[in-house]
Amino acid sequence: MPLLGGVRPPIAALLCALLAVAAFFALGLGTVHEEDVPQAVSDGERQIAADSAASVAASVNARAAALRRSAAAVTPAAGSTAAQILKTFLPDRLSAPKSRKPRQPRQDGHPGLSGQSVRGGALLVPSTGKRLAVSGEAVPLAGVDVTDLARSGADDIMPRLVTEGTPEARLLFFARVTVPAPGRNKDENADQPGDLAGKGPGARELLLVVSEKLPAPPVHGDGRTGQLVDGSGKVLAGTATDGQALAADAGDGALRAAVSAADSVPHAAGAAGSTLGDAHGGLRRVAGWASVAAADGEDETSDLGLTLLTFRDVPPAKGGPDHLRFALLGAGALLVIAALVTVGLGGIVQRPLLRLHLSAARLAKGAAAECPEAREELARPVPVPAFGELGRVGRALESIRRQLLGETGPEPAPSLGRRPGVRSVVLACVLLIAIWGVPLLFVVNRVEAGKAVPAAAIADQQARTEAAADRVRSILDQSYTDLTGVATAVSGQSPERAADTLRRALAAHPKYRSVYALDHTGAIVTRVGNEPLRTRVHTPTGSGITQVNTSGRIPSIAAYAQIPPAKGGAGRRPPAVLFAEIDVNALNSLLSRPGLGSVWLTDHKQRVLAASVGFQAFQPLPSQSFTRLAARTEAAPGSAGSPASAVVDAETTPGAGPSVAAAAPLAQTGPAATLGWRVVSAEPAAALKLTAYQVQARTMLAGLLALTAGIAFLGWLHIVVVRPLRSLAGYAERLAGGDRRTVLYPVHHDECGSVTRSLELLRQSLADRDRGGDRGRSDDRDRGGDHDPGGGADLATAHAQPSRRESAPRP
Repeated sequence: MPLLGGVRPPIAALLCALLAVAAFFALGLGTVHEEDVPQAVSDGERQIAADSAASVAASVNARAAALRRSAAAVTPAAGSTAAQILKTFLPDRLSAPKSRKPRQPRQDGHPGLSGQSVRGGALLVPSTGKRLAVSGEAVPLAGVDVTDLARSGADDIMPRLVTEGTPEARLLFFARVTVPAPGRNKDENADQPGDLAGKGPGARELLLVVSEKLPAPPVHGDGRTGQLVDGSGKVLAGTATDGQALAADAGDGALRAAVSAADSVPHAAGAAGSTLGDAHGGLRRVAGWASVAAADGEDETSDLGLTLLTFRDVPPAKGGPDHLRFALLGAGALLVIAALVTVGLGGIVQRPLLRLHLSAARLAKGAAAECPEAREELARPVPVPAFGELGRVGRALESIRRQLLGETGPEPAPSLGRRPGVRSVVLACVLLIAIWGVPLLFVVNRVEAGKAVPAAAIADQQARTEAAADRVRSILDQSYTDLTGVATAVSGQSPERAADTLRRALAAHPKYRSVYALDHTGAIVTRVGNEPLRTRVHTPTGSGITQVNTSGRIPSIAAYAQIPPAKGGAGRRPPAVLFAEIDVNALNSLLSRPGLGSVWLTDHKQRVLAASVGFQAFQPLPSQSFTRLAARTEAAPGSAGSPASAVVDAETTPGAGPSVAAAAPLAQTGPAATLGWRVVSAEPAAALKLTAYQVQARTMLAGLLALTAGIAFLGWLHIVVVRPLRSLAGYAERLAGGDRRTVLYPVHHDECGSVTRSLELLRQSLADRDRGGDRGRSDDRDRGGDHDPGGGADLATAHAQPSRRESAPRP
């Protein structure tokens, strides 16, 4: 019967596994080379470009939504001229004002479009494209089919980018304006929502077009430049830091490669990448690019065809150690260990066990046959191994052979005590493999994060943290601005109309979770949306951003604005202030960005208000190192603060390792500037694509693979060979010691099973021989009684007894 499994497969599999680990170690570490610009820096530039592109897309989306909300909320008075209607939505002066003072919301409650980005506007007849009124510079409509856009039937017309017929590129925003029919006045529609007012019989629809300059891409970090380019590489808008000059086109090699890469992916949503330029002046240019489009491809920027480029010059990294030599030495050492283990197991376990398997089969065959050849098989001694359980089985087989020949009787098993056996050999092999694998796991190629992480990667973490703070600040500022317009709109309205205005505002602003008005005592007089989370019952003065609770399950941040008194309503006390609580999930989504790690928004006491990861409301930062870093940004309320970054140890998180952390003030200007809030981020240093961490990870993986292979395959050997062999040695010694009653049952079709099967045949032969010897001695006794004198005397005595009975006296 062929052997299945046994001692050879585990040893062969262990050898193959160790050879594979040695090959992985040599190739995995030998192919790692130090780069003059680490991959982590290139990835950081790509992510910075993606962050800036997302900010540009958010700005365009916000502008388009603001224009549509204004057009839906305002109902022009019946009989208004086109110029008067256009003036309702646009600032009075659009000649590029020099003042940076923000425009105040309109007193009619609809802020319209304000800011320096607006360059001109026009009111058109949708069916013909005829201009009824214009304001500011001429709106460039070259290449834009207005009539086709109007006939599309879509309520939301996507913005268009115009680069021809104008010195600078312009973004065109569109909104439909409904004008009441002549003879109907605004008061007739006063009780209807703004988006339904004026749509009665005879109302007509006009198309409002607003021309704006492209928003400058927000960039952070020393020496970094950001540019918005089209598919041909022409720069349409840009921002530079530290006096960097803006190029007229993407003429640099790295920038051309970035434009080409972006053009090969035709402005796919979320597409981004990075390239490297040639070295010049001891520096290397790193460029990142990203498509200005939302990840889902369904926003206002999807059809603009814009690509955002960011680039800066970084010093090349210095050469590192030679990993190839270390890889070859380590792989060679593992090959030597594999050879020692294989030779040791083969010489001590495999070959002796195979010889015992053949010897036991030979003895069983000789004991079962009655022929001269069988006697010759029994006459050959059994080769006895000199070690452990194999030696015990060999000595027992030799004793059984001699018993079959009648040379000796059963021999008691010797008392061996606790002597080394095959188990010790297996354990020694495990220790030998561990000598190679354990240092790789815990000692060799350890990385000192403070030296391994380049300064450029730390600066990128700080720049991205500042960008995250800008995103949060922008959403808070927008919430405040929008709420100010709503507060003006509800001034003097009845409670019913005020509630209706608040409902429209809540529907138009998904970031609001609850909108409510307070009176002068702090009591809520009008509310829409969810139940307020506020625990601070007070009526603040002024307007701005505040935190309305300091405990509870969900932190609550709110924008608030004073409701101006109604004209002619001096005798009636109006609600004092309007609050809009901002959904914390909206802030959480702003903080979450790929490659930025964990990000937290904290108050001035370093308590968490929002985060990109799971958190408990108002908990402290997860590490004191992060808290100390945030304190370095001068986080006192009212101070502007400055960003900070460093490689720190997360000592409160065992096993987390060092992290590249950064902290930035939430806002230096605007309604949130006095809060003292900070944005803190931390990315594990091991997650960065740095050569040192790649070498460390591959070194640890090789050590882990070697230990796993050694434990797995030597454990397999212990299960299928060592443990059955220990039991087999006990069976063989008891059989050699005269135990003929214990039946042996082979379990596996391997060497141990074969020896067990042979021992059972030998037991049967010995038992038959013993029974045959007992019968022979009994027969000899029976045959010897007919001639033995002692037997005759007994017989005479037996015959004499009846005579004695007969001679007995009768009663």
